[in-house]
Amino acid sequence: MQFPVFSVPLHPQLNQIMEQEFEIIAKTFMGQEPVLAKELTQLGANNIQIGRRMVSFTGDKEMLYRANFQLHTAIKILKPISHFKARSADDVYGEIMKIDWSKYLDVEHTFAVDAVVFSEEFRHSKFVSYKVKDAIVDQFRERTGNRPNISVANPDIRLHIHVAETDCTLCLDSSGESLHRRGYRQESVEAPLNEVLAAGMIMMTGWNGDTDFIDPMCGSGTLLVEAALIARNMAPGLFRKEYAFEKWPDFDADLFDKIYNDDSQERDFQHHIYGYDIDMKAVNTARLNVKAAGLTADITIEQQDFKDFTQPAKKSILVTNPPYGERISTPDLLGTYRMIGERLKHQFVGDEAWILSYREECFDQIGLKPSIKIPVFNGSLECEFRKYQIFDGKLKQFRSEGGVVKTDEEKRQMAEKHRFKKNREFKQRLDEQEQNEEADIRSFTFHKHDFKNDERKERRSDRSERGERRERNERKPGYKSTPNRGGHERFDRSGGGKKDFKRKRNHDDD
Repeated sequence: MQFPVFSVPLHPQLNQIMEQEFEIIAKTFMGQEPVLAKELTQLGANNIQIGRRMVSFTGDKEMLYRANFQLHTAIKILKPISHFKARSADDVYGEIMKIDWSKYLDVEHTFAVDAVVFSEEFRHSKFVSYKVKDAIVDQFRERTGNRPNISVANPDIRLHIHVAETDCTLCLDSSGESLHRRGYRQESVEAPLNEVLAAGMIMMTGWNGDTDFIDPMCGSGTLLVEAALIARNMAPGLFRKEYAFEKWPDFDADLFDKIYNDDSQERDFQHHIYGYDIDMKAVNTARLNVKAAGLTADITIEQQDFKDFTQPAKKSILVTNPPYGERISTPDLLGTYRMIGERLKHQFVGDEAWILSYREECFDQIGLKPSIKIPVFNGSLECEFRKYQIFDGKLKQFRSEGGVVKTDEEKRQMAEKHRFKKNREFKQRLDEQEQNEEADIRSFTFHKHDFKNDERKERRSDRSERGERRERNERKPGYKSTPNRGGHERFDRSGGGKKDFKRKRNHDDD
């Protein structure tokens, strides 16, 4: 959704609001909240609380910078400046007017306002954005007599308002562009996996570079690059060109340079990452993206059909995102999943595989019992991320030899109440979907034919009435009918005729 962007001033004393420790919000995708909370714990954040599509915590300016630069599963880092209740647009306007905007803005800079609204009281997020803008502009006009200029490009400060029923939170957006836009992606394929989702999936597996990593359907290579960053403990912000906080007047360039250039936490990766795809175009795209990230030493990508997959020489984990039949189609979708199950059973013995997919019916074709099912949203699609522990022989024998199919933690997670929604599209069978779509088409066609029948009746009635009028008029003295006036001119409605992304910090641009 596009949000209105407004131009207004920024004050050089923004540091007055940046206390030693303050509230911060990290936004993420549905299902990624626990992973993000774990990342924040490892980062040293305080007072961590998990919410819906977000995790709140407290920290100082350095923590704000590090959260933007180092978190793999965050899409935005926000700094709240006001919490309030509002039942109407006028309430929003009044609460925004209570804030002393001279602490944040002056007449020489611009700002943008975006809004996310989940409320029966406020149906349009843009309207909320306009109310925030109006309140800020009106306050300056009342105090100074001048209305700030309006601009729609490259704001100096970004504001974000979140409305959940009557609870409103107004924040400074320290990230700017979504953090999933790492900066290494040179080219893409159809329906690429989001970088934040890919990183979250890998972290859910618990893998941290202790084995080889394989994606047999790698597409543009997102899982491969994110896996390499996690294995080496490299910050995903290394390739990004800028953050919104770099435009704040209190921006501490020395502090951020210190964070950017600190590679003390990076580690060696003793294993390797392999990617395969049947499409040579996808292989070339993935190679280009890997090269842009500077990770060609860790990642090898080859053209290969999954049906030709063979047992890895070394201990490995497999993580993949096969076609769902939604944005990417395949001639035999269920047959593809049967093939995946067959390859895993015979050519991945002793290792574990993780698969993200949209339909339960697809998972059923794999023919293996999952150790855990994790609800995950891929865009708007309700998916599951499933783990398969592949072993040879009987389950009883595998367990007697010390093998573990499901850990205690996985058992605990699967036992959680309300882990899945009761009614899910995930449960809908493909043939049911097709029947529903056909029913919708038949319904539309039926109504369309009804409309056409009514239209024909109306035209017959019109012709009858015109004929009666003609007969009446012809009987009038002096009336002369014009033959062939019913012809129509035909109109043509066709419309025809009518690198390397890594920044050089410390001013080293050579």
